[in-house]
Amino acid sequence: MLGAARGPLAPAVRRAAGRSLLNVLGTAVSAAGSDAVRVLLAAADEAGGAGQVTVPGLARTLDPYWAALVTGTAAHLDDYDDTHLVTVIHPGAAALAAVLSLVPETAPSGAAFLGAFAAGCEAQLRIGCAISPAHYDHGWHITGTCGVFGAAVAACALLGLDARATARALSLAATMTAGHREAFGTMTKPLHAGKAAANGVLAARLAAQGLAGPADPLGQGGVLEVLAARLDRDALGLGWAAGHRWELELNTIKTYPCGVVAHPAMDAAIIASARIAELAGRAEISGVTLRCNPLVPELMGLEQPDDGLRSRFSARHGVAACLLYGRAGLAEFSDAVAAAPEVARLRALITLDADPAVARDAAVLRVSLRPAPGRKPAGAWPSVEVAVEHTRGSAARPLTDDDLLDKVRALFGPVLGERAAAGARDAIGKLPGAADTSALLAAIRPEARQ
Repeated sequence: MLGAARGPLAPAVRRAAGRSLLNVLGTAVSAAGSDAVRVLLAAADEAGGAGQVTVPGLARTLDPYWAALVTGTAAHLDDYDDTHLVTVIHPGAAALAAVLSLVPETAPSGAAFLGAFAAGCEAQLRIGCAISPAHYDHGWHITGTCGVFGAAVAACALLGLDARATARALSLAATMTAGHREAFGTMTKPLHAGKAAANGVLAARLAAQGLAGPADPLGQGGVLEVLAARLDRDALGLGWAAGHRWELELNTIKTYPCGVVAHPAMDAAIIASARIAELAGRAEISGVTLRCNPLVPELMGLEQPDDGLRSRFSARHGVAACLLYGRAGLAEFSDAVAAAPEVARLRALITLDADPAVARDAAVLRVSLRPAPGRKPAGAWPSVEVAVEHTRGSAARPLTDDDLLDKVRALFGPVLGERAAAGARDAIGKLPGAADTSALLAAIRPEARQ
């Protein structure tokens, strides 16, 4: 994998890495002013964390440790980052935070930066495939547990470590892996990605100095057997053959800032909202039934979230917001919308009907209607039913490059101005031939607004 990171990326891999990088830069910039980031910055100040590392969306710079922790946390905060649907890993956050934290001391070329980012994502996904689905099903937060390995690989690539030293780094990373699903809906969940990045870089630094652990941490009796009762070792793909498909090529871009398993239902709700609007106030919603994959109630079964963070793990909230507003961006997952009486009323009307026959990226939404107050019924009111076979942003219906740029424009807008998004996109496109990362760093600093 180090060879792949340091050599020219194949066109398909380069494109996948560039799209994932642009998206995760958008989510990191968007969260630069969040409460969680403010808490981390205050802690960094107390610890003397000033340094030279650029943090997306911030005018100030930090030392490598705190920069990795803050960037990884911000990138994953709003649950709007890239998602590998088979494993439900969000690989971009930890990989981005790791490579950005090392730019000042390693001065990488654009190709080296992009290659390290790609390898960092891929390492997470390979390990995730090997331990899925048993690992996640047992309650682990797979982005937090696999992220440290990806960050370690990315750091090793930029620090110039050889295969032996990288093996030591993975052994050390295996002692730093943690994260559980109980944290969903709290500030701790995005911190999993931040600490994965910081710990992965630490593992690489210690390995470079000769610190070592078990010789084969991913082998028999190693950490993977602790993390999952059932393993697919072939999924690790340790025999890296020429032309091998990267799991990164299957990484997807989210259309909504919440758990990805609810996205098909939200697509359906937006379509249903438009149809209901055609009735011009003559009808109101009396009930909603969502036929969905069992992961929806398992991961997003919260009925009445009381704040914006928790609303990201409520499929009922996502559907209610889409039915009421016909959209679902960051504003629809704010504290104000989560507490709005009209949203709470509609959430209470929604029933989740889990069906194993429904694919993860599919859903069927049925909305029952009745006459609005003051309206006389004119016969039976028809229900509105919408079936979504593949959600937008899934591998079957990926966002276009224009869709992605529109998303990043909206994320950059309040912090850097919408024009900065095109600058970031252009800088990423030029990375393979760039002598350094200066253009990319300039595009994610507040000066980019000018």
